[in-house]
Amino acid sequence: MKGKIKNLRKAAKRILRAIKNEERIILYGDADLDGIGSVIILKETIEKLGGKISAFYFPEREKEGYGITEKSLNVLKKNAPALFITLDCGISNFKEVKKANGLGFEVIIVDHHQVLDKMPEASIIVDPKQETDKYPFKEMACVGVAYKLAEAIFAEDKKSYPKNKQFLKEFLELVALGTIADQVPLINENEKFVKEGLKILNYTSRPGLQVLIELTGFKDGGLQEVQQKITSQLKSSENTGSLNGIFIFLTEKSFAKTEKMALDFIKEARRKKNQSNDIYSEVEGKVKDSDVFIFQGNKEWPLILLGGVASRICRKFKKPVFLYKIQEKENTGTVRNPGDVNGVEAMMHCKELLETYGGHAKASGFRIKSKNIKKFKKCLSEYFRKQINLKEND
Repeated sequence: MKGKIKNLRKAAKRILRAIKNEERIILYGDADLDGIGSVIILKETIEKLGGKISAFYFPEREKEGYGITEKSLNVLKKNAPALFITLDCGISNFKEVKKANGLGFEVIIVDHHQVLDKMPEASIIVDPKQETDKYPFKEMACVGVAYKLAEAIFAEDKKSYPKNKQFLKEFLELVALGTIADQVPLINENEKFVKEGLKILNYTSRPGLQVLIELTGFKDGGLQEVQQKITSQLKSSENTGSLNGIFIFLTEKSFAKTEKMALDFIKEARRKKNQSNDIYSEVEGKVKDSDVFIFQGNKEWPLILLGGVASRICRKFKKPVFLYKIQEKENTGTVRNPGDVNGVEAMMHCKELLETYGGHAKASGFRIKSKNIKKFKKCLSEYFRKQINLKEND
């Protein structure tokens, strides 16, 4: 595809300069398979060129919420000054990026989520969904953007590029897994990434993936089999803290260690599937035909499971779905929408009530003070009813 994503080369040159000058580098990723795969791609690219990573961080969504968090900045501030690179998050973290700047970090955002009504004050932003970005394909998962950034870094380092083409190509298995897990449309470049990546997966050199393939009886490498036997097992360890289980599993060199982890993943995946089914039944039983949208919360629901449940509820009822975990001071939720609804735009209408929000049109999330949850529901109700009236009057 012709052209480059806006600021891709600028980010590549800045990262290469940091490597050569032995600057501190922090990689900060969302704690899902897309964010973790993106971090690994950039980590191994930087290390291949002789750089070192000072710190990794994956926020635990259950306790911290999504994106750059206050807790994470307090943990990481001892590394300042440093180049602070976010992957699969950051585009909606306005106050957190400002705080990071004040701590002495230089922030580069590498993301693929919908841009809101303003931009964070980062040094460089790489996101195909920027309004001023002319790159024609906007639907890549962040692993796809990270892969293109790795290509650009090697391209800037002229001596290393030719001999590292195969090294780069092997990242495509991570790109395929992250793209599938993030449920972006499998069209255009995404389709190519998945097709090529699944070929490489059959000959993977990563011990963790080799072990998982063997334990699950993975055979032909088709899309459905990958979802059932690979990504579903890996996702059982998402959002588990600042050094994520998937990250360790995919970078671990010991077969013995990865085998033990894989067995735990498989066991945990079964447990979470049963728990998800229970939550689904609970939500389903409360849905009324008159509901314009579905808005439910429970303090017992694990946040990590709500995305999958919300997707299933949305597919069945063809309505916007907002599910959230009730907490003492703040509630954190996930949003799924049918094809004609943009959940981020709906939340933008109610942004004064929210602490943070963002994501994709069809899949997004939010964090809100517990005291504002009823006002948020009312605001969303007004928004969705207005949208229905506009459609009826067209």
